Amino acid sequence: MVPSVLIVDDEKHTREGLQQALAENYDVSVAASADEAFNLLDAQSFDVVLTDLRMPGKSGLKVIDKALALPQRPAVLMMTAYGNVESAVEAMKRGAVDFMTKPVNIERLEVLIQRALKTKTLEVEVQQLHERLDEKFSFSGIVGNSPNLVSVLDRVKLVAPSRATVLIEGESGTGKELIAQAIHQASPRARAPFVAVHCAALSESLLESELFGHERGAFTGAIERRIGRFEAAVGGTLFLDEIGEISLAIQVKLLRFLETKSIERVGGSKPIDLDVRLVAATNRSLETLVREGKFREDLFFRLNVVRIELPPLRARPDDIPPLLAHYLKFFSEENGHPPLTLEPGAIATLRSYPWPGNIRELRNFCENAVVLRRGGKLTEYDLEPKFRGASAVPGAAAPPSGIASAQPAANPFSVEETEKRLLREALLKSRGNRTKAAELMGVSRRTLHRKLAQFPELDVTDK
Repeated sequence: MVPSVLIVDDEKHTREGLQQALAENYDVSVAASADEAFNLLDAQSFDVVLTDLRMPGKSGLKVIDKALALPQRPAVLMMTAYGNVESAVEAMKRGAVDFMTKPVNIERLEVLIQRALKTKTLEVEVQQLHERLDEKFSFSGIVGNSPNLVSVLDRVKLVAPSRATVLIEGESGTGKELIAQAIHQASPRARAPFVAVHCAALSESLLESELFGHERGAFTGAIERRIGRFEAAVGGTLFLDEIGEISLAIQVKLLRFLETKSIERVGGSKPIDLDVRLVAATNRSLETLVREGKFREDLFFRLNVVRIELPPLRARPDDIPPLLAHYLKFFSEENGHPPLTLEPGAIATLRSYPWPGNIRELRNFCENAVVLRRGGKLTEYDLEPKFRGASAVPGAAAPPSGIASAQPAANPFSVEETEKRLLREALLKSRGNRTKAAELMGVSRRTLHRKLAQFPELDVTDK
């Protein structure tokens, strides 16, 4: 598509001369005044506006204001026979991307227009990226409506607009970084950086340099100054995942930042003031670490301004079916495969599975299923034994140390659970054939029917 250019100049020979010079490569329109330019800008969109500064009536600065107030903003170039520093500065403050003096050099103008078009394209791409980020990390992008998840999101909505430090607790795979991103995207800092650091993945020396940066010569191999993640997150949010793994020495420096809002680079002595919001996460109990002397109590209190506890997936079973549907659809589209759907029996089985790896494990299951199945339907009989036998595994739903279980597990040794387990295995081995299942169990078909009526959730057989 040919780029469109609007030329605004009260001198007839200037605007017509520029129109002729640019007509070969651009769709050019002209206006003799700011008012004419306003009418054209209201009627159609332009990629570039080239406007004179001094004109009878409204000046070119008003044209800049009008153009840049439009939903689809053009790139604006300013030209004038009265070129001076003050005019250039004012034009650039209003949003002009560049400035030139008359008489206009056509070759330079061509270069400036191409540069302006690239700038406009970049702005559009950045805006689209922000929109995708807003959608991905918005509350509507978090799947589930169980009461405990809704309670978490209500808390996120309250804390997001503030400047408060946030501590997110939850088992591995529960989506702590997703919640941190949602806090950032819903805050006034959304257009500034969100910088994530996984503290457990780095040694103490590397983590210190990664967080705070270092000066040249601070240690062997430090051949130049390097800014750290704190400075990279200025104006935005720094997310420290697995903060319970950091050493006591780094805890001291982190405490200093929370108290003074300043840091010192490794090897430096000058405090650097920073506007950074801190969000931390842990899958361990920081209170327990404090009692064990592994985490500073004063730092814990500084971090624990607002605490958000994420429920494990086993505590929100009603969210499992929509999560499965969401990720199966996502990975099917991502891999260009036909949709993969789950039979009711498979959904019931997966819903009863404790998901010790939480959402991360569920996501991996969906990706694996999509890649290997390439569309179609997934039945209970297609699932791995670990999913089918979840209720028979003692302690399968036990949470990691420090995180309380939301509900007690069923007694795997009860008569009812034993009958259900035997019936399920017989149905699986017979692939749903009731007659064969009854033979495997050594009971009559009538007894099998009675047991299926007692446990209707298992009734996915060929009748």
